[in-house]
Amino acid sequence: MTLILGIETSCDETACAVVRDGKEILSNVVSSQINVHTLYGGVVPEVASRIHVENISAVISEAVKQAGVTMDDIDAIAYTQGPGLIGSLHVGVQAAKTLAWEFHKPLIPIHHITGHIFANRFVTDLEFPLMALVVSGGHTQLVWMANDWDFKVIGTTMDDAIGEAYDKVARVLGLGYPGGPVMDKLAKLGKADPDYVLPTPKTAKPYDFSFSGLKTAVLQLDQRLKKQGKEVNPADMAYAFQETALNSMTDKTCAAVKEFKPKMLVLAGGVAANSRLRSMMTDKMKAYPETKLVIPPLKCCTDNAAMIGAVGYTAYLHKAFGGFDAAADPGLMMPGEN
Repeated sequence: MTLILGIETSCDETACAVVRDGKEILSNVVSSQINVHTLYGGVVPEVASRIHVENISAVISEAVKQAGVTMDDIDAIAYTQGPGLIGSLHVGVQAAKTLAWEFHKPLIPIHHITGHIFANRFVTDLEFPLMALVVSGGHTQLVWMANDWDFKVIGTTMDDAIGEAYDKVARVLGLGYPGGPVMDKLAKLGKADPDYVLPTPKTAKPYDFSFSGLKTAVLQLDQRLKKQGKEVNPADMAYAFQETALNSMTDKTCAAVKEFKPKMLVLAGGVAANSRLRSMMTDKMKAYPETKLVIPPLKCCTDNAAMIGAVGYTAYLHKAFGGFDAAADPGLMMPGEN
């Protein structure tokens, strides 16, 4: 039995969890800042880091208490080293180092995106080779894993991440922040309409993504309809954007599955909570029955520390320890990524 204490502070969630053997959550405490950042229409880095400082000690104490363990029982401390907001990351890194120094525990620096991928271990054991579609506010990537500690990015966004695009389109439509959940709900009320046709994003490489042009197309369509004296229908616009963006993304993912033939495809990241993405991916993957599709529970899609504990366990087995000289790295690359 191995107990990993995970700490996650890459953006605006202060989180700590205790995970047993990489797949059993003993505690998973998350303190969200969303109500604060909603006032500004997006995450303000300086505000986020200050709130992390205020909350980190209480969140760690509560996680250990809920797990019914003591720090003496913990085998290692895993923490998000990057990528993310430098000030937010720094709070988690310093908290992890303080605990490791005080209780003589090894440190395990973790890449945030690997945590999202390994959150799927709370659904089932991961099978390799594996393909992961990582979709969040800061990332849109296809990651190929030949084994449990081998990461190769075969496709990435050339501009905006999908979650970022959702937020920007929501801003155009006056829907507020965060844009993803409200756009997902609103799109259910929309329909295909010849006045709301958007271009399919194109990229030079087959598995790369692009959403900036699609966002601009929404803005231009919004302005054109208004000049024509037509009332913009937010539901139809949300529907058009979501169908275009998600069809592009899922088609590329299926093409990668067809070429690489993984045993398993997992969704990962905050946008994996999108109901249309989940249903679209489920339908399209029926054409590839040899690849098992795994979709994480909603609670494991957004940033949390249980996912850091999950990947931290695998890192622990691979002895991927870090020292006290390791610093927060907002541009951190995945293990083995060039």
